[in-house]
Amino acid sequence: MAESAIVPGEMKRRDFFGAAGAGLFVFFGADLAEGQEPGRLPGRQSGPTDFNAYLKIGADGRVTCFAGKVELGQGAMTELAGALAEELDVALDTVDAVMGDTDLCPYDMGTFGSMCTPLLWPAVRRAGAEARAVLVQMASERLQVPASQLQVQAGIIRESGKPSNAVTYGQLVEGKRIERHLADVPVKAAGFKVIGTSLRRKDGPDKVTGKAQYAGDLLLPGMLHAAILRPPAHGATLKSADTSAAEKLSGVRVVKDGGMIAVLDERPDIAVAALGKIKAEWENAPAGPDDKTIFDHIQKTAPQPRVVGQSGDLAEGERLAASVIEETYLNSYVAHAPIETHSATAQIEDGKVTVWASSQAPFQVQRAVAAALGVPAEKVRIISRYVGGGFGGKTEADQGVEAARLAKITGKPVQVVYSRQEEFFYDRFRPAAVMKIRAGVAGGKIVLWENQVFGAGDREANPFYDIPHKRVTSAGGWMGGNPAGMNPFAVGAWRAPSVNSNTFARESHIDTLAMKAGIDPLEFRLNNLTNERVRRVLETAAKRFGWKAGHAPSGRGAGMACGMYSNACNATMVEVVVNRGTGAVEVKRVVMALDEGLVVNPDGMRQQAEGCVIMGLGYSLAEEVRFRNGEVLDTNFDSYRIPRFSWVPKIEIVLVENPEMPALGGGEPPIIAMGAALANAIFDAVGVRVVQLPMTPERVKAAVAKA
Repeated sequence: MAESAIVPGEMKRRDFFGAAGAGLFVFFGADLAEGQEPGRLPGRQSGPTDFNAYLKIGADGRVTCFAGKVELGQGAMTELAGALAEELDVALDTVDAVMGDTDLCPYDMGTFGSMCTPLLWPAVRRAGAEARAVLVQMASERLQVPASQLQVQAGIIRESGKPSNAVTYGQLVEGKRIERHLADVPVKAAGFKVIGTSLRRKDGPDKVTGKAQYAGDLLLPGMLHAAILRPPAHGATLKSADTSAAEKLSGVRVVKDGGMIAVLDERPDIAVAALGKIKAEWENAPAGPDDKTIFDHIQKTAPQPRVVGQSGDLAEGERLAASVIEETYLNSYVAHAPIETHSATAQIEDGKVTVWASSQAPFQVQRAVAAALGVPAEKVRIISRYVGGGFGGKTEADQGVEAARLAKITGKPVQVVYSRQEEFFYDRFRPAAVMKIRAGVAGGKIVLWENQVFGAGDREANPFYDIPHKRVTSAGGWMGGNPAGMNPFAVGAWRAPSVNSNTFARESHIDTLAMKAGIDPLEFRLNNLTNERVRRVLETAAKRFGWKAGHAPSGRGAGMACGMYSNACNATMVEVVVNRGTGAVEVKRVVMALDEGLVVNPDGMRQQAEGCVIMGLGYSLAEEVRFRNGEVLDTNFDSYRIPRFSWVPKIEIVLVENPEMPALGGGEPPIIAMGAALANAIFDAVGVRVVQLPMTPERVKAAVAKA
């Protein structure tokens, strides 16, 4: 990469290791689990598939943490820096973080699944603990003092009782290349100075002042902007394309390669205008489902169901039940709708491909680019700078491959930035889904539960309530493997995959059973629940909310729901006002209690939860993708409605202390109960149950009219 193209703060691998003599490096490694594919969610959440973490202590004493995760706004940069500050006994402001650079950072499967805290953070702590132990050992040799008589504070190692006999971390490593290792070094068990305190965000100043750089902000000498011909609908095929008018424009270059037609220019607006001059003829795909018929289509085309939970005997549960209630719950396709669209800038110099990509999984992009260009992966460097929202939608980065292909063809740096229309068209949506529940109750106890899930996936479909007779099946999901044609376009992970859909159905039905039994919804849940952690968050939320026991619908507009995601527990209570005439729902207050194990950064956890509450308003009340015969009808935020500032209610987050449990991820657990809590609150307000997400004003109004 030419010096003119180097972005401040980004270092080449050869430069980094060339400077190794001035720092101490600690490396950790773990192999892929047997049968585990790189870049896929692990079958279990107890450990990573390839988990390396390392640190650098410079001659000036500053510490740098290198992590394959990326900063999506979730605060990982601050949290990981805090882990090193804690274990090394240095100030947080002396720790920097380099993230998402495949040349500098250890392999990581990707930033998703709320796995940074439970999986990477402990390894960074272990790295810091071992580095500190090595430094103390080195200091003992240098100061001629037993290690037991040394104290560490702010990166300085001193002899106890003789503070003048001291050496700094920087002095220990300067001019040396040290590769010393110690086995089984424990992390701190108590006496934390950083862990458990609210930390100032390391990315905050850049983002507040506008200095933060994203993939689409990069400008390289001679760079071309690309506009690419796209089909009008999924499944459409190109019959012909007349590019002559575009080719006549001065400075414009038209590239045709393997089915891709792109127009490039030094100015993005000219490239887009030139693209509009291409006369393309398309053959549309056969007629398919639309956003109204998709639910029947999913049930007809779904694969054979798998049993994901079973106990007792359904016939016996039927016999015991005093009342049996059946309902079908639906959720529409939902877009990720990040503010930053998919973006990438690619450059090829001296046989090395560098791609700055807006991606949650840079190593996955590295493999894709290498395969597309026919080069070894080590010849490809992916740099994920700040990423402007992902939510599971940027684990793939097709734009990175497109930019790299065009850079190879043109011999110049190329930038691809999706328009908002492209962002919606190529999104891998949260799948539309159908959840059918048939349940029975007797004497305030749930005695029967039969749940059939189509399309959503099976995560948390199996209820955590105490139900003696149950059977849960799942057919199709968000991770692929669905029959061709089941979904008219790609689907994928959307913040807490499966769990939002399954929690909505389960907790809506739990409230319906409570109403049928004539029991307060909180009391009914507690009557059927022995899971102590879920009980605790429910009781905590109820106390903070000021829950008033009663039978729904009470007219108050209060609702609750609880759930679990990756072992984190959530109880959410909301207060709403419903306009019967328009169907509009105003959310006045949200109280959420979370058990996230050891809370690493309380402010960071609250920020995550508040963001989830607001995003949860979107999928609950407004967000759905409309389509017809493969054509995505929503192309911008004028029709696809995401939450506005005016929607934001009073939000109260209660972190339930559970320090004996390892720290859990907070990026997804807070969102899972929003849909059901709001559905239950709407029922409590107006006495009608809306069974399809999103609960738009039109659907609420129609339900009220029908009632």
